Amino acid sequence: MATPRSHAAQLFGQRVRSARMALGVSQEEIAQLADMHVTNYGRVERGEANSELHTIVRLATALDLDPAVLVTGLYGDGMLPDREHAFSVADFIAAKRAQETH
Repeated sequence: MATPRSHAAQLFGQRVRSARMALGVSQEEIAQLADMHVTNYGRVERGEANSELHTIVRLATALDLDPAVLVTGLYGDGMLPDREHAFSVADFIAAKRAQETH
């Protein structure tokens, strides 16, 4: 079995699976509603897929959810591989201001 692509992908997949299970439907049924192959859907649930925006929206629609429910909080340090710190625009502006004052 493959490992999750990132902590964000793993959490996203857990949310998708939880929503599907709460509805009492199969992977095959949600995959069909989301117009995707069941193998790819399974990869999403396991966190092995790096889902594109249109896939996220299709899945949310199939699960009758706002896409925000699936992605809320998936930011910051530790969410993406090979990034020790996820810099934000606030970090950039603070560093820029610090350089200007020196």
